Amino acid sequence: MAKSFAQVATEDRRLAVLRILEGSPEYRANVYLIQKMLAGFGHAPSLDQLNGDLAWLAEQGLLELEKVGEVALPQLLARGLDVACGRAIVPGVARPMPD
Repeated sequence: MAKSFAQVATEDRRLAVLRILEGSPEYRANVYLIQKMLAGFGHAPSLDQLNGDLAWLAEQGLLELEKVGEVALPQLLARGLDVACGRAIVPGVARPMPD
């Protein structure tokens, strides 16, 4: 069965989050910066939607979520780096295109 547009967009958005963290100092960024950077990947998620993605990615063991006040500060884990680089596959996250 073919995936819906919403499923494909969600999987791509999750990959974009991992790739943003891959390029961030110390593999970490705050949720507001990630939200702004997602626009460059063709996404415009609400904060609720992005926080949901971050929680899901944390449940999969791809990133660690820390909260400072109300601000989420995700940090990429080794498994998340492998997924961002295409060395590992996690259902629910798009695979990166080859360079």
